[in-house]
Amino acid sequence: MRIGEGAVPYQEAWEEQQRLHALRLADEIPDTVLLLEHPPVFTAGKRTKPEDLPLDDTPVVQVNRGGEGTWHGPGQLVGYPIVKLPEPMDVVAYVRRLEEALILACADLGVGSSRVEGRSGVWVLGQELPDAAVDPAKVIDIGKLTLRLGLPLGIDPRLAGPEYAPSNAGQRGDDRKLAAIGVRVARGVTMHGFALNCNPDMTWFDRIIPCGIRDAGVGSLSTELGREVTVTEMAPVVERRLAEVFAALPEPALAR
Repeated sequence: MRIGEGAVPYQEAWEEQQRLHALRLADEIPDTVLLLEHPPVFTAGKRTKPEDLPLDDTPVVQVNRGGEGTWHGPGQLVGYPIVKLPEPMDVVAYVRRLEEALILACADLGVGSSRVEGRSGVWVLGQELPDAAVDPAKVIDIGKLTLRLGLPLGIDPRLAGPEYAPSNAGQRGDDRKLAAIGVRVARGVTMHGFALNCNPDMTWFDRIIPCGIRDAGVGSLSTELGREVTVTEMAPVVERRLAEVFAALPEPALAR
């Protein structure tokens, strides 16, 4: 675990992911999760649109994960699980496990969060608006998901159904994204992962359209609770919840 003064430059962390990925692919190490903090950096996933990136000369790192553009930096806990997925492989179920671990970790601090239809990550839902009229054009119907990951091992029933909040079609105020998720699976082994906002300088997000989403906001544990929540405080909570949620698979070895 490297945070604070030990924050890891993005390129260094990427090289370490590739090294661990090769070792996990060869079964030379168990499932491993890197928990760390980055110096400020913008990254752009495969679906990033040019207009969603900084308008100034702020550097942007192109990465081969899914998702769109985001920011990493001080006050944000970043996790890179290097996990060999069981067959038959289900990447959606893997992402849902990451979401579940983060939802539980946020709840441990008293922050209620959720999934939202059509949007990955962990969200605090906006306040319900009385007498609001739902805009049918904004309703997202993702249908029933078929998730296979872990079923032979006894999957937690909370991970077996949709359990998404309805898409915000004008019935509530702006949702706020607490944690972004963007993953890549190469030859059955995961890379990249999640970023949980603990106490970052939120003005960094003003330079981009985070994750390409224009009709929602970005939040942090500190702004939600009205007190300082540091990466140091949150890291062991997330570590414990990751181990619990992935307990149906071989228990991950969490890198320190």
